[in-house]
Amino acid sequence: MKALAKRTAWVTGAGRGIGRADALAYAREGARLVLVSRTAEELDSAAREAKALGAEVVAEPLDIRNLPGVRALLAKAIKKFGGVDVLVNNAGILGPKGPLVDVDDADWAETLAVNLSATFRLTREVLAASMLPRKTGCVINVSSSVGRRGRAGWGPYAVSKFGVEGMTQVWAEECAGAGIRFYTVNPTATRTRMRAEAYPREDPASVKTPEAAARGFVELAAKGCKAPTGSAVELDRGTGRLKW
Repeated sequence: MKALAKRTAWVTGAGRGIGRADALAYAREGARLVLVSRTAEELDSAAREAKALGAEVVAEPLDIRNLPGVRALLAKAIKKFGGVDVLVNNAGILGPKGPLVDVDDADWAETLAVNLSATFRLTREVLAASMLPRKTGCVINVSSSVGRRGRAGWGPYAVSKFGVEGMTQVWAEECAGAGIRFYTVNPTATRTRMRAEAYPREDPASVKTPEAAARGFVELAAKGCKAPTGSAVELDRGTGRLKW
């Protein structure tokens, strides 16, 4: 049996990069999909490819900061699929790089709004409406090495990922008896647009593809995953396999 057969996975930032690769890997493993992205054309392409792999798909262009939109899509997903079994909080922005002393209020607020607050609200809604009542689920929050050890010049992005790490640990404890697993994932160097923004001089061919990274996300989402809830895992820089 496929690893995600009869399970529904919601993936944010599914139009490109790791989010798209996760969505397609989940489709190959039998998952039904709820896909969101702010980039409508890229999202439509990902949805078409997932359907060609045999997946049932609900895909909507959506800024995850839009709480009414999130709630409406969640209601649609529950009506169509019965619930959400896996949530991958992948959507995020890099924000400004440079010393924190130079970060203005608007850039600070936007980076934390997308990377931390919107992740909190989406997770809260999915937990309350689907995972907690059904006593099952898996939440995977994309983090970063700079969210585990602060690094000069990474600005509000690093701070937002520290928040994601802490939030995930709190939820893991709060839901320890509810059959819901929580993880943060440091994908390590992966060939994405955000990576290219952060490291403009890096040869993209020198780092793994999003498709390789998606292997670890499949492992985490599978029911047999042995990583304890609350784990801060990372992916092997070459193979994309899990390390914790």
